[in-house]
Amino acid sequence: MFVRIVKMSFEPSKIKSFLAYFETKKHLIRGFEGCEFLELYRDKENSNIFFTYSYWKAESDLENYRNSDLFKTVWATTKQYFNDKPEAWSVDKLVSLK
Repeated sequence: MFVRIVKMSFEPSKIKSFLAYFETKKHLIRGFEGCEFLELYRDKENSNIFFTYSYWKAESDLENYRNSDLFKTVWATTKQYFNDKPEAWSVDKLVSLK
């Protein structure tokens, strides 16, 4: 399993639209084959910065998602709300404490 973190910065006037759109797509993204976990975070200091945090069984599962019609539709809509270039990291989880 590995983790995908995506940082997105939104035009302040478009945040409500993004959140409403994300609400309609979050279960489809989470339900995509290989996606085991999905969360959305908002920065406490800069309220127009958000992060998605997702767990994937394998890198091939994330690639399948990134090549899917679902991703293409979600990303095309979401990027209309950006005010800066997004950043993304794929990382391996080394330690997890509960």
